[in-house]
Amino acid sequence: MVPLLVVLILAIILFGFGFAVKVLWWVALAVLVIWLLGFLVRSGGGRWYRW
Repeated sequence: MVPLLVVLILAIILFGFGFAVKVLWWVALAVLVIWLLGFLVRSGGGRWYRW
């Protein structure tokens, strides 16, 4: 019974970790797109933001 609970808990933790990593990849992709758009707008002569 205890090994089954350990396996279930481990599976839930790994599933949650995998989901979090996938979400972080999407967030990183969105930040990269926003950064690239800002870089292109800035290089075009306008000042959208300054880093």
